[in-house]
Amino acid sequence: MAFQLGEDNDAGMNEMNLIPLIDIMLVLMIIFLVTATVANPSIPLTLPQTTAEIVDLPPEQIQVSINANGDVAWDDQVVTLAELEQRLTDAGQAERQPTVILKADKEARYDMVAQVMSRASRAGLTDIAFATDN
Repeated sequence: MAFQLGEDNDAGMNEMNLIPLIDIMLVLMIIFLVTATVANPSIPLTLPQTTAEIVDLPPEQIQVSINANGDVAWDDQVVTLAELEQRLTDAGQAERQPTVILKADKEARYDMVAQVMSRASRAGLTDIAFATDN
């Protein structure tokens, strides 16, 4: 003989209660609407006119690449160290100093990287950036 209290409900819950999910979505929507109106004020503005000079454009960028074999490239064109030195000297004599972006393969010899940096320094180009992968 089995003794049983309460209802015989072996089926369990057949449906998911969506009311808490709807409550959370409504709260998120209210937060979004409040922050959107704060981020974009609807007050019309008339900005003042000034006579300030326009700032120059950022300097030109020169990409110097060194592959694992020690080949040096100016932008996408392979050059010798003598040609590289001449191009760096020409770029160093420009009115606006360009930025040299140095892309060296991780297997490239340090000696070649040092030679390129030395030639850039002799040409008067001191703004050198190293490119890396994230």
